[in-house]
Amino acid sequence: MELRDIEIFLALAEELHFGRTAERLHISQARVSQAIKKQERRIGAALFDRTSRSVTLTPVGEVLRVELQQAYDLIHGGLARATEAALGVRGTLRLGVMGVLGSEMRPLIDTFRARHPDCDVDVVEIHFSDPFALLRTGGTDVQLLWRPVHEPDLSVGPTVLTEGRVLAVATGSELAGRESVSMEDLADRTVLDPGPLVPDYWFEAMVPKVTESGRPVPRGQVARTFHELLALLAAGQLICPLNAHVRRYYTPPGITFLPIHDAPVTQWALVWPTAAENARLRAFVQTATDVGPRPVSDRIG
Repeated sequence: MELRDIEIFLALAEELHFGRTAERLHISQARVSQAIKKQERRIGAALFDRTSRSVTLTPVGEVLRVELQQAYDLIHGGLARATEAALGVRGTLRLGVMGVLGSEMRPLIDTFRARHPDCDVDVVEIHFSDPFALLRTGGTDVQLLWRPVHEPDLSVGPTVLTEGRVLAVATGSELAGRESVSMEDLADRTVLDPGPLVPDYWFEAMVPKVTESGRPVPRGQVARTFHELLALLAAGQLICPLNAHVRRYYTPPGITFLPIHDAPVTQWALVWPTAAENARLRAFVQTATDVGPRPVSDRIG
């Protein structure tokens, strides 16, 4: 079966209309009918049920659609990868990061640019309140997100950065005078609600709903951005575990950051849409793998 006949069959299986299929592929309806009849003669069974009002796939046609779609995707994926290889690694990679973590990514970005001088990296800010939106809408090519990420359409690559965690509290809080706190200190104290666009499993890796002993950690007001969160913290309306780099980059008035001595280590990994992988992205991921994870310093100054 020729590739063009496969394209005609798959387009008709999607459109279920000979006229729209012909228009979509810029061919005549007669060419569509000819290709389908040719395939039916070869297989020995009808692929579509046609009436004056509708076109539907037969059971045999449905089996063929599934099999041919997989093969067609493999062929086009192979052609795309071959084209990328011929052109070399070039262009701009859009890297999504939260807040100041773009600065922590400079060593990796610089190594990548040195290896691939025809490539550049644009750093795009993302927000914890909608962590996967830009990946899924094409606004970023790859993002730096804390583990775990369990999304069926996204691939998770190497860990790039690691760091501890701190608890952000209002300076007037009774916790503020301590040298450090425990995750158990979250019990019965109000923490951030990240909003409806954040998967529970992902946010709970940072801010659990219950402590290890089973005591509840109630959610309070919703914040969409880090600066909205800072305002709520300074007002004493909630407390919140954060990644330890905030102590180095932020000195907001009215907020104290306390080390959490028993918090798990945050692992920041590269995450990207599986279907959008390309040579530039693969080169960046390989560079990250070669460089390996780097601990983020929380030292002030």
